[in-house]
Amino acid sequence: MPLDRTVAPDFKVINTVSLPEPQSYILDNGIALHVINIGEQPVIRLECIFEAGTWHEQRSGASYFAIKMLPEGTRSKTSTAIHEAFDKLGAFTEMSHNSDRIAIVVYCLSRFLPEVLALVSELIGEATFPDKELEELKNITVQNLRVSKEKTAYLATTEFRAQLFGSLHPYGKSQDEAEIIALPSEDIIAHYDRFIKNGKFTVVLAGQIDDSHIGHIQNFFGKNQIVAPTGQIIHSLASSHPTEEMVIDRLESVQSSIRMGKRLFNRHHADYFKMLVTNEILGGYFGSRLMKNIREEKGLTYGISSHVATLRNAGYFMIGTDVKKEFTQQTIDEIKKEIYRLQTEVISEEELSVVKNFMAGEFAGSLNTAFEVADRQKTLILDKLPTDFFMNYISRIHATTSTDVMEMAHKYLRPDEMTIVIAGGK
Repeated sequence: MPLDRTVAPDFKVINTVSLPEPQSYILDNGIALHVINIGEQPVIRLECIFEAGTWHEQRSGASYFAIKMLPEGTRSKTSTAIHEAFDKLGAFTEMSHNSDRIAIVVYCLSRFLPEVLALVSELIGEATFPDKELEELKNITVQNLRVSKEKTAYLATTEFRAQLFGSLHPYGKSQDEAEIIALPSEDIIAHYDRFIKNGKFTVVLAGQIDDSHIGHIQNFFGKNQIVAPTGQIIHSLASSHPTEEMVIDRLESVQSSIRMGKRLFNRHHADYFKMLVTNEILGGYFGSRLMKNIREEKGLTYGISSHVATLRNAGYFMIGTDVKKEFTQQTIDEIKKEIYRLQTEVISEEELSVVKNFMAGEFAGSLNTAFEVADRQKTLILDKLPTDFFMNYISRIHATTSTDVMEMAHKYLRPDEMTIVIAGGK
């Protein structure tokens, strides 16, 4: 029988997902180890995660350079020797940094975990921060920053966050050339000593793992003396953020980058799931209302999106797009029009169903590998979320009603409460 391509294939609504539980251990010195033992290939991802990001800095830039400099020299190895040692094992390394945390991430074959652990343990306990390598990293960072500042998208995004949280707040800070150049190695080393060398961290191990691997973790990470940092670091936010439009003029630019949104909440908030659905309808996927209106119907941009960003201690909502300068105001007007529609017109059950099914399928499809599962479990662990948070993800999405969407739009998407940053001009 020939296939009738005019008829869409049947599909099954995804209502639940099963998220494998991690095996959790406490090492002899109090370090937490979480193991996600799944996968058919003999590959492991090791993550050592430190609560030591920008939030914990005594001087701007110290956390970034503290983590990035770890592979640049130890008491017994040069930078070249360290990189060659990882390369010899076929291991891929990444020194990760964000506002809340820093991390050492290594991908390797399971059988090489002991050798990888020896190297990582050396980076954590014996980093030397050689002057030549530090100056080279500073120069590279400054050059990359200069390139980024030529891009309206970078200018709009960094200024948007600065407007929301304040340019001195950890969530609003961006790299500054003068601060990078002036940053002394002593402040970088102090951050390293406090939070990395002597600090408590979390280990997440994902992939094909056996008992011997857990024993190796204990041997390399469970014996170091840990000195927990004293005192909770608090960065207070202003009661509100600017709601007037800000324009960064770039006369040579032919386009403008628009960032529009407001401070919001993190995953612990009662409205989190309802807001995810509302955001998806507005601009969260390729078939969203913003895409249909501003890209497909008006042809004002190649792409426009919105998202709900979650940080450990806060969150924000942001709409972003790049357009020709002459289309800037028209694009902002159309964004406001789509928000007004969400606030005043009840979404049809058909559109709502499409969005919720897309979100459910996308979430289920994001759990195909051990590393993807580990990313979800890591979020639960580090952000101290309920263990069933992701198990209930799809049911909470499906439970969101058209009334909920209208309520969220009224409550959180008021354009007169939003910050608008335009980089390029209008």
